[in-house]
Amino acid sequence: MSASRNQGGCGCCGGIFSLGMSALFMWLWIHTSNPKCSIQTLSLPSLRSASNLTAGPTLSLTLRLVNPNQLKGIKYDPLNVTVYDFPNKSNVIGNILMLGFYQGYRKKATKPGQGTANTTVALRAVSENGTGVFRVDMATAVKFKTLYGYSKRHKIRIGADVVVNASGVKVDRKGIRLRSMAPKMGNSCVVLLGALFNFLLFALLDFCKGYAIKGRITFCVIDG
Repeated sequence: MSASRNQGGCGCCGGIFSLGMSALFMWLWIHTSNPKCSIQTLSLPSLRSASNLTAGPTLSLTLRLVNPNQLKGIKYDPLNVTVYDFPNKSNVIGNILMLGFYQGYRKKATKPGQGTANTTVALRAVSENGTGVFRVDMATAVKFKTLYGYSKRHKIRIGADVVVNASGVKVDRKGIRLRSMAPKMGNSCVVLLGALFNFLLFALLDFCKGYAIKGRITFCVIDG
């Protein structure tokens, strides 16, 4: 009798452990997070002197991209960065195009880029002795790589406001996170995983209940 109950208890404990590990693996496999992107540097050196307005002004920017996924790589299409005046985004200061690349699990990448800027527009957005605000938008598309190949393409459009000084250099020394107003990916996956977890949990409870009933029947037969 006691041996049967011990076996039943061990079976339930083992089942619970297996269920937890299976749920964790399925979460890592199903759940998908978009890459995290931030602006590390931004500068427009030609704003430092009016004599540089016709000297081929260069807009420089450095992005930092992080893949937060545990079991998925990310393949980026070319990254198209557009810098606008602020707040109406009606005038483009400059464009920067960065080559696409592949990023492995939990990897980080720093991508510098340069483009030609419209200094006239930039000067209107920055006061002579003060600061100004540029709007930086980044657009790309990504595919997530799993053990079974690549997913379909997901478009990403994110942006942030960047404060610059009168010399056209980003004021904040810390990275500025580019954010999107679109819903986060993976919401439907969370619902699916929750339903699957509940199914496995009820199956395990039925399994343990069967062990308990079997133990009671064995106990009655021995007493009889």
